Amino acid sequence: MKAVVLLSGGLDSTVCMSIARAAGYELYPISFIYGQRHDREIQCASRIAEHYRVDKHLIITTNMDAIGGSALTANIEVPEGDADREDIPVTYVPARNLIFLSYALGYAEVLEADRIYIGVNAVDYSGYPDCRPEFIERFQALADYSTKAAIQDKKQIRVETPLINISKADIIKLGLGNEAPLQLTTSCYLGGEKACGTCDSCLLRLRGFKEAGCEDLIPYEVRT
Repeated sequence: MKAVVLLSGGLDSTVCMSIARAAGYELYPISFIYGQRHDREIQCASRIAEHYRVDKHLIITTNMDAIGGSALTANIEVPEGDADREDIPVTYVPARNLIFLSYALGYAEVLEADRIYIGVNAVDYSGYPDCRPEFIERFQALADYSTKAAIQDKKQIRVETPLINISKADIIKLGLGNEAPLQLTTSCYLGGEKACGTCDSCLLRLRGFKEAGCEDLIPYEVRT
């Protein structure tokens, strides 16, 4: 059994990969250089792929910075962190998960994989519309009508979102239970040698570890 795993180098995608491994899948991680403001994500993703000793870690380059509109791809300041944010922040990258899942779907079809794992979460997240169950359901419906595998071979490539309805603390506990290399991950939007500890993503991560009752082993400039 084969599974394509969207691997950002972050906490959630790494736990998601550990779940796919625990389910017995042969792992085929896919990561993206998309014009993001730093390369730390890719560095971490590469180390995580090495940890799992995968046969191939596919890294695709695409220029989403040409579109702009996000603090992660354009010269826009990352806003002050808010772990309880409900609005869609400027760190949202327009159509990112739609594009990434489309690449993953094509890759899965070529590999004859029957699963795509993505670590989206709709509980502890920063308000991104492409992390919601509604988005995944609609992408799945599209996938079921857009591949040779589906139309000719009657084979569904299923999008798995095992983290979508659980808290960050429970994600961390699940990862620790699966011996996922959380110490190799990054979550910080700024991508420094040390995580900033103040952006939305850092605040959500730190709160998750606190609620899980365990220590986050990555270095921070500020720990709250």
